[in-house]
Amino acid sequence: TWQVGDPGLLARMTGISVAYDFRSADVAAGGQGAPLVPIAHAALAANLPKPLAVLNLGGVGNVTYIGADGALLALDTGPANGPLDDWARKSLNMGYDKDGHLASAGTADGAVLSRLMQHPYLAAPPPKSLDRLDFSTAFRDAGADQLSPQDGAATLVAFAAVCCAIAARHFPEPPLQWLVTGGGRRNPAIMKALSAVLAEPVRGVEVAGWNGDALEAQCFAVLAARVTRGLPLSYPSTTGVPAPMRGGRVLGALL
Repeated sequence: TWQVGDPGLLARMTGISVAYDFRSADVAAGGQGAPLVPIAHAALAANLPKPLAVLNLGGVGNVTYIGADGALLALDTGPANGPLDDWARKSLNMGYDKDGHLASAGTADGAVLSRLMQHPYLAAPPPKSLDRLDFSTAFRDAGADQLSPQDGAATLVAFAAVCCAIAARHFPEPPLQWLVTGGGRRNPAIMKALSAVLAEPVRGVEVAGWNGDALEAQCFAVLAARVTRGLPLSYPSTTGVPAPMRGGRVLGALL
């Protein structure tokens, strides 16, 4: 696994200890190395009704399912904002689909969507994880390059939502609701598409009092605290590691 960041520089600039290298031990033991945040999601959701699904929509989507008994299941659902950002940039030189206007002005192409849904990743059982670029050739091969900017964006949004619905087939029982975090929750087209394909309520994490713009960073702060206490970061049901796995390293403050 390759992780961006210089813990020595951070420790020197901040004057505090830095926890880092969260994934390597998991990968070395045979795990996927991702998703890593489910244990933090479970801590935040301790007092919320369950079963519950927490969906993070970044470059790719990942979901944490928390059962009524607290059991965890996690997986990357599929592409999310990454391909849509790339499409907006390529098609109209836009950094991203602001407020979902591009996707909302188009119509998902059923043929392209059907071909995308044949991707072998979607049929694989969890735990499983993706890189942001894993589907880049799939979109081209499915014929997305022939679509208008609006229809291409709408198709990518529809596919991101369908991937979440397919992921939900692996849940032991339906969640009571989906709480959505990450940049994708700010795209009304994505949230509308999710509501159309998921049977349960779909809401931004703010309804639970969480900060969706800071949640990922906060979750890694929880992981850092667990590193310092020698507690597991990942589990067989979250990354596929053989046993609950400790990880991470701590670099002391460099003054």
